[in-house]
Amino acid sequence: MEKRSALLLLALVICYAVTTVGGSYKDPEEGQWGEREEGEGGWSKREHRKGLFLLQHSKHVVKTDAGDMRVVKGFGGRIMERPMHIGFITMEPNSLFIPQYLDCSLIIFIRRGEASLGTINKDELVETQLKTGDVYRISAGSPFYLVNTAEGQKLEAICSIDTSESLRLGTLQSFFIGGGTYPTSILAGFNHHTLATAFNVSISELRKVMTRQQSGPIVFLDSHSPSIWTQFLNQKEHERLAHLKRMVHFEEEETDNEEQPTWSFRKFLDSVFGEENKRDNKRSKSSDSYNLYDKHPDYKNNYGWSISLDESDYSPLSHSGSGIYLVNLTAGSMMAPHFNPTATEYGIVLRGTGTIQIVFPNGTSAMNAKVKEGDVFWVPRYFPFCQIASQNGPFEFFGFTTSTRKNRPQFLVGRNSILQSMRGPEFATAFGMSEQSLQSIIDAQHESVILPSSSVAPPDEAMWKVKEKMKNKAMPKVIRSFGNDFE
Repeated sequence: MEKRSALLLLALVICYAVTTVGGSYKDPEEGQWGEREEGEGGWSKREHRKGLFLLQHSKHVVKTDAGDMRVVKGFGGRIMERPMHIGFITMEPNSLFIPQYLDCSLIIFIRRGEASLGTINKDELVETQLKTGDVYRISAGSPFYLVNTAEGQKLEAICSIDTSESLRLGTLQSFFIGGGTYPTSILAGFNHHTLATAFNVSISELRKVMTRQQSGPIVFLDSHSPSIWTQFLNQKEHERLAHLKRMVHFEEEETDNEEQPTWSFRKFLDSVFGEENKRDNKRSKSSDSYNLYDKHPDYKNNYGWSISLDESDYSPLSHSGSGIYLVNLTAGSMMAPHFNPTATEYGIVLRGTGTIQIVFPNGTSAMNAKVKEGDVFWVPRYFPFCQIASQNGPFEFFGFTTSTRKNRPQFLVGRNSILQSMRGPEFATAFGMSEQSLQSIIDAQHESVILPSSSVAPPDEAMWKVKEKMKNKAMPKVIRSFGNDFE
């Protein structure tokens, strides 16, 4: 019995030792614990993916001749505070994203172009004119529409999608107020006789209204698309008012015996299709937006600049739980290695190419991936990372963080790094060096936050193609050696 107990105790000790030496890390994609390989200090090929933190799963949720909306699926799990997706909206000139409301909140950023955003504010329609660089928050359940107002120019917008309030976690659900056969208006779900009675029209007349729109959620506001919204907006004032009275009668009957909601369909329609002079007056009551490009950079030097936006700058962010940032790096420069102690970070490449490097908690490489315009990446909270611009031009990226508090990244290298703050005999001992030797290394970098890094910046695509062509043609050794200079 004693021998058996001793063997059991020995087995437990061995298991504990293996676990302690090997270390482990939760693979966010597979949800399994991957064990560290002994003797190599790294991870197996299965666990180490070049693009582990690149978000590549996207889906078109809207696609018409007038525009489209594509959603890149984010990550939600134990390593993330809450799920977040990234949406890309593109609209042709003179087009409308028809009135709707969502079961999740959006923070919309105008990447290119100009737009008119209609939203409900204190039961009145407010039209906000947006331009390149503007940021605006749309809360879950708030009706809105979007119009591309720039003549001859496409509208490009990027938005964060917070699904924490969604009907089904991780999904995006639109409730279209206007519509027909495609998309279907939420009014169409009521019994035909009930709806016809409420509008005080015949079923055949009602059918004309409820089935005419066939062009999708994004439509042209001209002869390209004879949508009911275009037809309605082109009506004379007295015709719109007469039609409105028939529409709101149904909504009033439905809400007479219930508590009036914070917004009503009647007031929404009244705001959209009310008297023209009232509509023009409300346009001047533009609710707040914030232009990122108007803000003075939080940090700027010869190698680039960075801007961050939190609830102290733009108060609507306090309701979303999200922050915003924008970074521009000159060719060959880098954002110094750092980590975010308060938030997970999502990034979208706006211009140029570069490299994103992310490090696992055990000190091994989690990702070293080249990115280009349109790519989406994410960095878990606490994970060290850096961004490096390619040598062929500026590298600009925009993104969202999962905290509205002022982001205070902790830099690991540079003039204002934590290495500078923690210098001393204890820190030198941790590196197994003398205090003087370590100090000479720490003080070698004179810049902070954004650093010159031409020696590690990836070459442009042309250089890579030349290098690959050299290898494929089995060039002489002296030329292959020249090609290696690009690595």
